[in-house]
Amino acid sequence: MQTFDSLIVDVNDVFWTYLLIPVVVLAGLWFTLRSRGVQLRLLPEMFRVLKDPAPAPDGDEGRKPVSSFGAFTISAAARVGTGNVAGVASAITLGGAGAVFWMWVMAIVGAASAFVESTLAQLYKVRDEDGTYRGGPAYYMRRGLGKPWLGFLFAVTITVTFGLVFNAVQSNTITTVVSGSLGVDDTGVVAPVIGAVVALLLGLVVFGGVRRIASVTQWLVPVMAILYLALGTIVVLMNITDVPRVLADIVGGAFGFREVAGGAVGAAIQNGIRRGMFSNEAGLGSAPNAGAAAEVTHPVKQGLVQALGVFFDTLLICSMTAFIILTTNPTLSGRQGADLTQTALESTLGSWAGHALTVVVFMLCFSTLIGNYYYGESNIEYMTSRRWVLPAYRTLALVTVFLGALGTVSVVWNLADVFMGFMALVNLAAIVPLSVVAFRLLDDYQTQRRAGRDPVFTASRFPDLTGVECWPDGNARDRVG
Repeated sequence: MQTFDSLIVDVNDVFWTYLLIPVVVLAGLWFTLRSRGVQLRLLPEMFRVLKDPAPAPDGDEGRKPVSSFGAFTISAAARVGTGNVAGVASAITLGGAGAVFWMWVMAIVGAASAFVESTLAQLYKVRDEDGTYRGGPAYYMRRGLGKPWLGFLFAVTITVTFGLVFNAVQSNTITTVVSGSLGVDDTGVVAPVIGAVVALLLGLVVFGGVRRIASVTQWLVPVMAILYLALGTIVVLMNITDVPRVLADIVGGAFGFREVAGGAVGAAIQNGIRRGMFSNEAGLGSAPNAGAAAEVTHPVKQGLVQALGVFFDTLLICSMTAFIILTTNPTLSGRQGADLTQTALESTLGSWAGHALTVVVFMLCFSTLIGNYYYGESNIEYMTSRRWVLPAYRTLALVTVFLGALGTVSVVWNLADVFMGFMALVNLAAIVPLSVVAFRLLDDYQTQRRAGRDPVFTASRFPDLTGVECWPDGNARDRVG
């Protein structure tokens, strides 16, 4: 089994380094140039749109719509996970402080990809019988590209990768950190209990549908982010005199001006870009599934909000982890992964900070469980309309969470990396040709904003677009905003 695991790791490294990373970077650069840097030009607009309430529902006054912020928190729940704590620490250990710089670059470039894919997801979304919206890559592959087989392939891949496998890894991480915080060496004693509790809590959320998922993530994501950022801010302030040195290490390590922690330029670039992609998921096709659930007046609004999500994940949460580590342990000696972050907190704040980080990691993992599950649910309904399939998927997802808590899952994790990379290539194959549609919608949005209106999209202004189902043909409300 160990030989098989090593083989997967080797294949994965070659696949990501020589194929996926170049493709994702080139696509992000093209989207950035074609949109004239939409992710930077319209940054103030992103914050404005994030506060927009969901428009009043049509025909069902008792239905509570999912707001733009609600969809943002669903995707943030999946984005912000253990990768923000353990993954950043691993990237710094392997690539030096310079890896952080390339994570920032990847976030800025990747935000353009996030804008394109989530705008398309909104445009080609569909409406369920209960009035909620669903969409994502599978839907715009079918409705925009006219390739339902490609959409089905994507739907299967993301359901297995996110809805099942990654959630097994998250529950295993919860077991590990809780057992460590309790001082339990034999995880076999507490793992079944932890697994059962986590599965029960997840079940209470997911059997309530997308609205309950959104209502939970709307408070869970801000709470966990504020708690983690508060801990990090205290650490940075207590080591404030080291901040200039940390910034110099990050920039110097990125370009090889100084050698820190083995931070050669190649290692810094590779680990920074790869970890940034894993963390913010820009261009991978996962976040658009959440973005499509929002009820907004124009598809571009949610594209902007999801681009902001990339900045929230990498430039805020990941950066805080980097500064916690680099201000307290610049030599990076003797530790790896989440243990490095935990040690950095404890060295400044005391042993209680390690337990606080356990609480944060639990919240990170649980929020990721919710977001990952939703990605699977959205694609299950793309593949089939049989009523028994969704409850069966929910049950299987909970069983997977329970089993994931019981043992090691390194082989499954590495296999999931391969599936995730394949998923990204399939998504990019769709959004590159469809990006012309997203940019047309962006022009329409900006035209309305320049006229002093709160933009409203109507399909009648784009008669050549096919596969658009959920947008009105007329009677648009021109609200000044």
